Amino acid sequence: MTTLADLIAVLDAAYPPALAESWDSVGLVCGDPAQESTRVMFAVDATEATVGEAIAWGAEALVVHHPLLLRGVDTVAASTPKGALLHQLIRSGCALFTAHTNADCADPGVSDALAARLGLAVTGPLVAKPESVVDNWVIHVPDSHTDAVLAALFAAGAGGAGNYRECALSMSATSQFRPVAAAVPTHGALGELHRVEGDRVEVVAPPSARSSVLAALHAAHPYEDPAYHLTERATLPSSLGIGRIATLRQPESFRAFTDRVARSLPSTVWGVRAAGEADRVVRTVAVCGGSGDSYLDAVTRLGVDVYVTADLRHHPVDEHLRMGGPALIDAAHWATEFPWCAQAEAVVRTALPNVQTTVSALRTDPWTLAAVG
Repeated sequence: MTTLADLIAVLDAAYPPALAESWDSVGLVCGDPAQESTRVMFAVDATEATVGEAIAWGAEALVVHHPLLLRGVDTVAASTPKGALLHQLIRSGCALFTAHTNADCADPGVSDALAARLGLAVTGPLVAKPESVVDNWVIHVPDSHTDAVLAALFAAGAGGAGNYRECALSMSATSQFRPVAAAVPTHGALGELHRVEGDRVEVVAPPSARSSVLAALHAAHPYEDPAYHLTERATLPSSLGIGRIATLRQPESFRAFTDRVARSLPSTVWGVRAAGEADRVVRTVAVCGGSGDSYLDAVTRLGVDVYVTADLRHHPVDEHLRMGGPALIDAAHWATEFPWCAQAEAVVRTALPNVQTTVSALRTDPWTLAAVG
């Protein structure tokens, strides 16, 4: 039986909660992790319409991008709009799960799905998140105790590297010491220089495990004062982060690229707006699913030809263009994030082939009318 916990494990692996911004709210909103989850629907928003659609389809889980409960609430009474949706979901046995800024920053994530929909080849993130900082422990151990010390370090949280565990580097080394004063040496005698054949062992560990790793080292090492050196790896950029930089397979005019965006994204009343010279040649493109005007300076520094995002505002756009920034394409917020639903669905289908999945066909873009005077 596939449970909600199984579904959560798959989604958390694809969109790690640790990537979410500190202000965000991601993960399980309602539902019992032990309940069966064999029918899962994906949508950008949990609205009255999408919740109704999920329940009518018999979904046991609704996975969305935008959090239903982002800001603090003091009631989920059924008389409130959000509370009413939660009551509907709970009564129908349908869980609600959110992957928001963690899905924005994941690789692949929201902006990768947008770039793929536009036919772009991604080269990296727009604003990269640094790789997780790790400690590098270098320890000298008598060869008679190498295995025991390594086992203790692994049990304390050291030795993890991506999808691998119990990782270590070990090489033969000769250490020396001269016990003095109140020393109680395991080998050698007070006042005499002593050399020991042993191993130089290196392992990595998260900084949060420093105390436990050090305690394990002292407990397993035969010396009263083990010789070790601890350094923190320099912060490096990663493939994770907000937005994506991408290239067109063949250059085209800004007018043609704007048409491409309009054809590629689901239609909305908001439509697709563009700002820039129509005949400008487009080769490199930055994309950011959802609201992206806070990255106008970043796309200018990177020197791309066009930036595709949503929710652009009058004054920032005007100032951006006057400062020589790249051309801009502003699409509906919902439309730029909708391609992620198919991506998330594919993740679940691949990992849990016995689960039935579907993407909500409903447009949850709130705008309903447009008029041209």
